Amino acid sequence: MGSPPPHGRLILLPLLVVAAAVVGPSSAAGEEGVIRLPSGRACAARPDPAVYDRPVIGIVSHPGDGAAGRISNGTATSYIAASYVKFVEAAGARVVPLIYNEPEERLLEKLSLVNGVLFTGGWEKSGPYFETIKKVFQYVLDKNDAGIPFPLFAQCLGFELVSMIVSKDNNILESFSAINQASTLQFPNYSLLEGSVFERFDPDLIKKLSTRCLVMQNHKYGISPKKLRENAALSSFFKILTTSPDENGEVYVSTVQANKYPITCTQWHPEKAIFEFGKPMIPHSEDAVQVTQNFANYFISQARKSPNRPPADKVLDNLIYNYSPTFSGKKS
Repeated sequence: MGSPPPHGRLILLPLLVVAAAVVGPSSAAGEEGVIRLPSGRACAARPDPAVYDRPVIGIVSHPGDGAAGRISNGTATSYIAASYVKFVEAAGARVVPLIYNEPEERLLEKLSLVNGVLFTGGWEKSGPYFETIKKVFQYVLDKNDAGIPFPLFAQCLGFELVSMIVSKDNNILESFSAINQASTLQFPNYSLLEGSVFERFDPDLIKKLSTRCLVMQNHKYGISPKKLRENAALSSFFKILTTSPDENGEVYVSTVQANKYPITCTQWHPEKAIFEFGKPMIPHSEDAVQVTQNFANYFISQARKSPNRPPADKVLDNLIYNYSPTFSGKKS
């Protein structure tokens, strides 16, 4: 198995691994409860070669330890919250961490092993982290421009950084009051949902999203529909799928999808509904969970279209499980 790179410690949080024994049914003839499996080649249908059932997602790590310095103050430390890893794995993919401050050749090596990329939430908007995000974003564009499907999901900070990159304006963002806030999603134009993440949502769930607080917001910045539409670069790159109001009723763009690329961005956090319980306003209802599951399944369904078939040993050497997780539940 591979070892972490020398330039920085990677912290995974919060994650607690518990080993458990697996007990299967006895094979004794006639015993109650024994499951008889089909014999022969009843399940030997060949998989669709155009669909990859072992997709790998690269998640860019964020500077710091994720717990305001209470775990490690190392300047080279970066982290990936476990909820993002679980979000990807819940839809049947694996994760390779893209360490934001590792050498570019190492970053490109890891990108060659993945079928899509995720930009997480966070706070850093400048320096080496922003430069790495720009490099990875250009990699996504180049792959798709070459006719190779390669999806990107960017959320919260990720959406903000993508907006800055596409607009070429690092001051494009506006201030909003949406810290620790559950909210609705409003759909300005239902016709734009075709081909988007929301196309797979049941119509009743779409209605609930617009009338009930099923998603979690946690941000100070964003972009208003007016500003996005008035910016030629952003309005030609993205279509607005949803908007949301902040605590003062100010409306910001909460979901967009690229017109020409498999790129979806949210200002909200779909991973939190299932995997995070630290903040009291995070929705955990069955409907909120279903929103998360639909979103994860959509993102990974796009990654399954990638023709990249990385060597199994290389993937194993770079999976996130080559790092020791740090449980931060009582610190964060």
